[in-house]
Amino acid sequence: MSGARKHVQVEGEFSMRRGGVLIEPTIAYETWGTLNPARDNAVLIFTGLSPSAHASSCGADTAPGWWEEMIGPDRAIDTERFFVICINSLGSCFGSTGPASIDPVSGEIYRLSFPVVTLEDVAAGGARLLDHLGIDRLRAIVGPSMGGMTALAFEIMFPGRSQGLLVLSSGARALPFSIAMRSLQREMIRRDPDWCNGEYTNDRMPIMGMRLARKLGMITYRSALEWRDRFGRERVAAEHAPDDSFGIDFEIESYLEAHAVKFTGQFDPNCYLYLSRASDLFDVAEHGGSVAAGLSRVQSQKVRVIGVTTDFLFPIEQQRELAQLLDTPGRAADMVELDSIQGHDSFLVDMDRFRPVVAEFFA
Repeated sequence: MSGARKHVQVEGEFSMRRGGVLIEPTIAYETWGTLNPARDNAVLIFTGLSPSAHASSCGADTAPGWWEEMIGPDRAIDTERFFVICINSLGSCFGSTGPASIDPVSGEIYRLSFPVVTLEDVAAGGARLLDHLGIDRLRAIVGPSMGGMTALAFEIMFPGRSQGLLVLSSGARALPFSIAMRSLQREMIRRDPDWCNGEYTNDRMPIMGMRLARKLGMITYRSALEWRDRFGRERVAAEHAPDDSFGIDFEIESYLEAHAVKFTGQFDPNCYLYLSRASDLFDVAEHGGSVAAGLSRVQSQKVRVIGVTTDFLFPIEQQRELAQLLDTPGRAADMVELDSIQGHDSFLVDMDRFRPVVAEFFA
């Protein structure tokens, strides 16, 4: 079961939290390491909004994964000790059923007929995958960013199914600022004339909307401090065309443009809209009437919450809230605050700070 990319088809109907039913949806996932005979050494990872299940290189795909330096033999999440599973979110476009998939009932692409996706649905998909693999209890569940909220949903919906919980740069719910940013990103896509109310085609995609949404996303993912030190007011070497008075002048503009171009074509626009909204809809308080009541359902005995002081998409106060409410009698819960300057994206790029505290959790 080591180094494998697989798909599981959920049998029968899959009921969605906010209404609607999927018929035998597919859940894509990748694994590293070996499940032990007791079947109790599994670690389940839920991803952020845009990554696939390819968190690390494996036999089926030797390309580096989005968490390559974190997962592997003798790394922080040690595949010599653990059977690591990374799941592609339901609603995404990297193998799991989503708006870009074929509806088996109509034979057409779902598009906007796809039911509303919630992070509880993504968590339920993870539980179905564990059932398929015959894993009753996890050693730990891990979630960065949106994946952290999905991990909380999993803990609340399936209490006692994991021994440990590791949440990175996440929160119990989206704050108004984060909702505002994601709402604007979604509007950028929907205002693109080529979005066509979700009926775009492969040869005519809402490219401009996706590029603008990605640029705004990158602004929220990193920090002004990093960009001040990294780019300053450096100018690009090339001059823009004579007929382009407002072309790119600064290195920071060139950086955003490069990321926007790279992202375009990699992620389906409708899938992006659905998962972005799922992030905004999630609220632990819906599971009991308050955040404290919702988190009281978490039964993992070992909890670590990691936050970054320069993150303004999920501010450090949100991690402090999680750690405080999860620190209950009989549970080993702690909070680690890191001074990374890369903002929300620090868990992806500042491995020198993140690796040791993740490894310590699994030690």
